[in-house]
Amino acid sequence: MQTHLPVFIISLLTLSFGARAQALGPGVHGARAAALSNASATLGGEVWAIGNNVAGLGSLNTPVAGFYAENRYFSAALNVAALAVALPIGTVTPGATPAQPAQAKNGVAGLEVQRFGGSLYNETRAGLGYGYRFGLISLGARVDMLQVSIEGLGSRRVALGSLGGQMELLPNKLAVGVSLYNLNQARLASYQDERVPTILKAGLAYRPSTQVLLLAETEKDVERDANFKAGLEYRPVPILAARVGLASLTEQVSAGLGVRAKSLELDYAAAYQQALGFSHHLSVAKVWKGKGQ
Repeated sequence: MQTHLPVFIISLLTLSFGARAQALGPGVHGARAAALSNASATLGGEVWAIGNNVAGLGSLNTPVAGFYAENRYFSAALNVAALAVALPIGTVTPGATPAQPAQAKNGVAGLEVQRFGGSLYNETRAGLGYGYRFGLISLGARVDMLQVSIEGLGSRRVALGSLGGQMELLPNKLAVGVSLYNLNQARLASYQDERVPTILKAGLAYRPSTQVLLLAETEKDVERDANFKAGLEYRPVPILAARVGLASLTEQVSAGLGVRAKSLELDYAAAYQQALGFSHHLSVAKVWKGKGQ
């Protein structure tokens, strides 16, 4: 089996905006993030934090499992499917103040398995993550095993690491989040020194009221222009959320809805890119809540 993956073939297979947004990069994790145009560096307290910003796992205080599916531009070659679980380690300390919410004594561990692509080109990855929150600060790390396969050329496996951090500047009002994907600059092939992209995200979250969340973020691939993203989430009632977002580099707008029904969370998003059309995103999560939660 060959391990040499010519860069020009990968480029041909990932020409579109949508494929380029996923190919070898961190991609989108969960329909909530998709509805916000992936302005997700500050999102936490949900299972999909394992991919959006692993530091956000530290805000979880209950076990969660989730499934995510994505279809871009009605092409099976751009499908994504993912499973994720997150589990608090040790006892959960009850929250005392907004600056000290309920948290797992020994942090939160997570696992995500994801597949992108079709028969000609596909990526399969398994990632282990850990997040820990202390006071207003959360830190996290993730290690991935990524396999890239091209029909007729074989496959290549690489390991890569990611780091994340989040901090509440004003509790429940203003927060900042940063994440670094592929900090070790994992190399796929010696031909033209083909590497997995290294991507830095930095974002702000502002909550003017308990019902409204405003997000702003910039994402920078070291070899591409910066992508500026913004999102708005509105919760008229606790069980329902409406979301919109936009991204500059991909010239994409998005919108979606989220519903909470007891221990289930269901989210849907649609994104539109003028040249390529619509993408659809669906995620569902099961939360195992303890007594009194």
